[in-house]
Amino acid sequence: MSSGFVDLHCHYLPGIDDGVRTLAEGLEVLAGLRALGYETVIATPHIRTAMFENRKPGLEAAFAELTAMSEGVPGLPQLGLAAEHYCDDVFWELFTKGQALPYPGGKAALVEFHYEVWPQRVEARFFDMQLGGVRPVLAHPERYAALFRRTDPLDPLLDGGVVALLDLMSLVGRYGRSTQRAAERMLDEGVYYAACTDCHRPSDVALVADAIARLRELVGDEETEELLDENPRRVLSGEVEL
Repeated sequence: MSSGFVDLHCHYLPGIDDGVRTLAEGLEVLAGLRALGYETVIATPHIRTAMFENRKPGLEAAFAELTAMSEGVPGLPQLGLAAEHYCDDVFWELFTKGQALPYPGGKAALVEFHYEVWPQRVEARFFDMQLGGVRPVLAHPERYAALFRRTDPLDPLLDGGVVALLDLMSLVGRYGRSTQRAAERMLDEGVYYAACTDCHRPSDVALVADAIARLRELVGDEETEELLDENPRRVLSGEVEL
């Protein structure tokens, strides 16, 4: 029996990126997700040059502060810390120096691409990540323009062991019709290994609830449990089966 969903992508640390602005908002997001059935929610603040100049020590300090402030607050999920790394040379330097923020356990790391430009030589970078024992997890592929109409550019990455992470709110039009169509197509093609909320604010929780219902309509209860519970746990444990 499932012990609860696991969210691999959420922005509930206050005031450090485009996520929640206050501690109260962060706790509201967490309580809302717990009410939807999430047992574990991983914070994934952005690390992106010239936009969100976050680094591991500062993010660890922010997470420790939120954890301390939330202690004793009822109705919250278990918390964890990682980061959403923008795929550029800065990320690669951080990774090679041990200054990136992989998922708890260190078996996988979340990476995002530019929405309009497909990265060059990314297959080689991701191969090197896996040689180092860290599996790349690609955030919201349905939101990249290169994948709106076809999945071909993503296929070499999937063949190389990258796992794709669906942003649930894509299924209910949060990011536009092109993204919604791409998400539905990729679900049908079996592209996604797991699904996440990518919550940035309390109002997103209601959209996530609608999106989970839509996911069940599209793929059924069994696959929904795999995407929301079983497979995210495998990502954290390093026991991904492709």
